[in-house]
Amino acid sequence: MIGYVLRRVLTAVPVLFGVLVAVFLLPRLTPGEPCSAILGERATPAACEQLYEVNGLDQPIHVQLTTYIGNILTGDFGDSIKFNRPVTEILLERLPVTVELGVTALFMAVAVGIPLGILAARFHNTGIDLGTMAFANIGVSMPIFWLGLILAYFFAIVLQGTPFALPPSGRFSAGMSPAPFYGVWGLTLAETGFVRTTADFISRLGVFNAVISAQWDSAVDAIKHLILPAVALSTIPMAVIARMTRSSLLDVLGRDYVRTARAKGAIGGRVIRHHALRNALLPVVTVIGLQLGALLGGAVLTETIFGLAGIGTALFDAISTRDFPIIQSFTVVIATTYVIVNLVVDLSYGFLDPRVRLR
Repeated sequence: MIGYVLRRVLTAVPVLFGVLVAVFLLPRLTPGEPCSAILGERATPAACEQLYEVNGLDQPIHVQLTTYIGNILTGDFGDSIKFNRPVTEILLERLPVTVELGVTALFMAVAVGIPLGILAARFHNTGIDLGTMAFANIGVSMPIFWLGLILAYFFAIVLQGTPFALPPSGRFSAGMSPAPFYGVWGLTLAETGFVRTTADFISRLGVFNAVISAQWDSAVDAIKHLILPAVALSTIPMAVIARMTRSSLLDVLGRDYVRTARAKGAIGGRVIRHHALRNALLPVVTVIGLQLGALLGGAVLTETIFGLAGIGTALFDAISTRDFPIIQSFTVVIATTYVIVNLVVDLSYGFLDPRVRLR
């Protein structure tokens, strides 16, 4: 098992290196200049030269790449060209919103997608099967930006004044932002340092912070603001997971050992729970890991539509203004998260199917 884990970890190293190089080169290969995007079209050559010198953009490309990789390895993401602030500070402010949105959307996708797939396979070629797969096909066909606008219009305008109305944008209502949990608990923390940074990160997880500090009104308000963007973001992954669960489970239900279990008197539900589901989960787990990339990519559109101050909106603004440090750092964080999750998925194979450890 140790050898299996080491092999999977080592294969992730060149992937991460490739990500670093690609993230560095792509913003510089796209048309446009940071100077005109940040200082305006009327910026003088002297002002542009000073901007490039301060941010190291006047150096040869290989020197910039070496410096960039060295800084990343030491945890230094540099300073934002537009805001003149450390990118790490901006990342710690924006990342909790995206984490909360992504985790909620992934939970919804898995919690609904897998049962729908099991239901469709259990009642194969019936009205239930056709209905669930029609729902999945509709879900996978709807663009996030369109679905987000429809949801916001329906629940915020059409249902306005009813108990089912939901806020169309923002993270909290006015005056409902919860106090940091460490303040509620009466903890005294240093102004800087790892403990303070971690505590501030946790306190920006709106629902979690409000729950652990028993600020229930803020928790309910945060959940209401999270429902629509999470539903919009989870729809496509939910449909993909449902279809893959159905396909994989139908394949396993046709195996000899499943027919043997049925011949011994096992009924349909017991066959699925005790004989088929675990073996059918291997490709489903793979799809769940891959869908994380779709969630992180969709967060850019979702956060923009629903006015959430996460890394998606920050990345969108940075691309518009050619803010290289933010583009590079945020993309590296997203890509690294994607690689780590898929590494965890690979390692989970060894627990779901012991035969995988021998490969």
